[in-house]
Amino acid sequence: MGVRNYLIEGVSGSGKTSVAEELQRRGYHVIHGDRVLAYHGDPQTGARLEPPRVPGVADSAAWVNAHWIWPVDTVRSLVADQGEAITFFCGASRNSRHFIDLFDAVFVLEIDAQTLTRRLAGRPEDEFGGLPAERALVMRLHATKENIPERGTAIDATAPLARVVDDILARSGETGRGSSS
Repeated sequence: MGVRNYLIEGVSGSGKTSVAEELQRRGYHVIHGDRVLAYHGDPQTGARLEPPRVPGVADSAAWVNAHWIWPVDTVRSLVADQGEAITFFCGASRNSRHFIDLFDAVFVLEIDAQTLTRRLAGRPEDEFGGLPAERALVMRLHATKENIPERGTAIDATAPLARVVDDILARSGETGRGSSS
C-alpha cells in the first residue's frame, strides 16, 4: 500500500494500537494488523483453525497466541500496491518470518515489566491480556522476547505517545508532516 512500508511490532500491551491510531490522526496510512489482517491459523500453511474455547486456561491462551497470523498473500499484495507514499502495518503475527523482509524497516515497541503489568491490568477480559492466564503468558513473552522479530529497531514505548510516534517517524525519514511539535 505504500512506496515505503513499515511494520510496528511488540508484545500485547506495548502500544501498537495506540501508535496506529496516532499515526492515522496525523494523516498517515495505517493497516491495523490485529483488527484487519489477523486470524487464527497454522503459521506454516496459513490454513484457518478454530481456537479452543477454554477461557482463562493457560494452554488456550498459548494456543491463541501461537496461531495469531496474517495472510501472507494479502500482506504481499498490500505491500506491492504503491498507492500511498508510506504505510505503517501495526500489529503482531506469528508468521511474520514469511513476509518480514518485504518491509523497509521493523520497529519494535519496548516497555518495562512494570508498565506492561499496569497496561494489562487495565484491559477488559474480552481483549487479549485481560484474563489472568493471558497476562501471565504476555509477561513470559515479554521476558523471553520469543515472539519479537529479531530484525527490528527498538522504540521506547514508555515515553508519551506523541514522542513514540515522533521517534518512529524520524527513523522512517518522515520529518515535518504530522509532527506533534
